[in-house]
Amino acid sequence: MRPSKYRKHVLIGASASLFVGSVLPATLAAAPRSGATSTVPAPKKPSPVKKANTAVVSKTSGPTADATKAALEALSGSVRQLSNPKALESAFHAYYAFKAENPDAVKKPYLYFVDYGLSNTTPRGYVFDMNSLKVVEGPFTVAAGSGSGGPIPTRFSNASGSRATSLGLYVTGSTYGFSGHSGGRTYSSIGLRLIGRSQGYNDRALARGVVAHGAPYVTASRAGRSQGCPAMEPARAQRLLPKLANGSVVFLFGQDRGWMSNDQWVNAD
Repeated sequence: MRPSKYRKHVLIGASASLFVGSVLPATLAAAPRSGATSTVPAPKKPSPVKKANTAVVSKTSGPTADATKAALEALSGSVRQLSNPKALESAFHAYYAFKAENPDAVKKPYLYFVDYGLSNTTPRGYVFDMNSLKVVEGPFTVAAGSGSGGPIPTRFSNASGSRATSLGLYVTGSTYGFSGHSGGRTYSSIGLRLIGRSQGYNDRALARGVVAHGAPYVTASRAGRSQGCPAMEPARAQRLLPKLANGSVVFLFGQDRGWMSNDQWVNAD
């Protein structure tokens, strides 16, 4: 009797071992503990074909990006000082992006660039010839709006009555006889109409009367405050503004993250 019972127990134990060995691993593999990683290798799947990242490519290649790079290489060495490494790049990128979309609006090759991240005692204005990639004039002092704060502008506005500088890209219109007030006195100069093309940031410039002009409160060593106009020295305005009239581009840069992140031309593909 003992041998028979013994063989029976052995057979039952062996069957149980086979059952556990065949079922438990599959069950554990199908439902691993929370936070644990299954050690059962998953079947290999064919590697997907990688698609080009068009968002990255559009910012690093193409006509606008290539032209911007060429302009930076040719002109950055002639720019004495910048408030932000992206200041000049933003101006050039916006210029070429706008010109590509509005070729009939850009009738002249000039770009009037002002870096308002620099103080009013620092020459911060330039005029570039974007065809020959040469500096036409600059650096020179440029006024900011009295509503934009101290020596380095910190507030920018598109609102009427703000007396603040409006950042972004403009196209120049015609010249005209400008009259202003400084130190309780009236003065006359040449004025250049500016048409703001950065929607939401400077597109009310014409209605506000924001123009480029000469002003006696701007000297070679210091720029006073305007009512939002990028004013320059009177003699320079008389010489330079007729050249810029009717189809040049103006780009006013400032340390404003919201504008830098959202200006349609700075961020154009």
